[in-house]
Amino acid sequence: MFNQSITTNMKKTMMMALMAVAATTAFAQDVLVKDAKKLLGKGDFDGAAKVLAPALTSSETLDKAAAWNMMSDIKYQQYSKINEVAIKSAITPEPYDTAAMWNSAIEAWEYAQKCDEFDQLPDAKGKVKLNYRSNLQNRYKLFGSTLVQAGQYEYTKKNNKGALKAWKQYVDMKDTPIFAEVKDFPQDKFFSDIAYYVAYLSYLEKDFDQAEKYANIAAQDPEKVEEASEILLFAKKDNCKTQADSLAYLAYVKDLHKNKPESERYFNLLVDYYNHVSDKAAKSAWLDEETALNPNNKMVYAIKGEMMMNDENWDEAVAAFKKAAEIDPAWTPCIFNIGVCLNSKAIVLNDQLMDKKTMGLSKENADKVMAVLREAQTYLEKTRELDPNQEQTRWLYPLYRIYYTTKDKAKMAELEAIDPSLKN
Repeated sequence: MFNQSITTNMKKTMMMALMAVAATTAFAQDVLVKDAKKLLGKGDFDGAAKVLAPALTSSETLDKAAAWNMMSDIKYQQYSKINEVAIKSAITPEPYDTAAMWNSAIEAWEYAQKCDEFDQLPDAKGKVKLNYRSNLQNRYKLFGSTLVQAGQYEYTKKNNKGALKAWKQYVDMKDTPIFAEVKDFPQDKFFSDIAYYVAYLSYLEKDFDQAEKYANIAAQDPEKVEEASEILLFAKKDNCKTQADSLAYLAYVKDLHKNKPESERYFNLLVDYYNHVSDKAAKSAWLDEETALNPNNKMVYAIKGEMMMNDENWDEAVAAFKKAAEIDPAWTPCIFNIGVCLNSKAIVLNDQLMDKKTMGLSKENADKVMAVLREAQTYLEKTRELDPNQEQTRWLYPLYRIYYTTKDKAKMAELEAIDPSLKN
């Protein structure tokens, strides 16, 4: 019994000792807040921040909100002190650390949000008591312009990430829990401009989701719609990871194109999109849409002609190219393609109509082939007229082959004088 009593007392003593150590450790972490406050009172900003730092992340800190509030206070006062010197230096020159000033401003608001994050956590009874929000609102309500200036400083130093951080904080400020219910939160006249720059810098940093988000915010301003739409457009384009993303991008470009059908940019983006799509039916359907939207767009018919040409569908290719040529009769590549397609059609027709026994053509069938060749010759000769030096097309050889087939020696000689290698 005596030994059992000793064992029980020893266990109690050890437990009390462990609890005392834990309490002391936790208390020590919270004491750091008081120590930091003392150093802050002496103007030792860096020292205060260094002393306080362990309490911010330690699981033993009982009041994290107080710790983060103190860190926010340190940075805010550091910014204010340097800014005071900066203002005075306009009259009496005095050196000051510009980078430290703006960095402190950015961190002050960042840490204020961390304070509010912990301030919102319920206590042991499940209740939430906001101890710091009112003070944070009063201090930072008009702080937006400071963040804008901080971003401008970083931007001029070519520190895009620093500028992005400051400007993003500014744009997001009114939607943070601290100000979400503040009805008279100030809206600066440059809000949309900064939102645009956040979108732009996010795009440069390849954060396309963020670029889209802030481009949409900027686009709410009628004066920024066009610029913001450009960011949104290319962010969507470069952010295509899935089929759904691609279709969403396509729909967006089509809407822009529909609203401004005269804009070559949107049309060219659609061309680029469909050039990378293997679904010919989808591309053909789009070309039909384009024909209805802008029947005088020669490029639509030319693209259709190229698609049919690649499929060796010579009749439809010729019909499409001819439609383009009606819109622009001097469009040399298009005229050339008509001649090339007709020449190819004549070759196919010759093979189809040839008598397999005699390996020859009846006069009737020979006339049919010759009619197609003569039409091809007309378009290739027109190409030669439009492009005599072959700067846009290579018409010499296909035209020479027609003269060779039709046994037009005089015209063959004429082309051989241009390029003697044709004799070989």
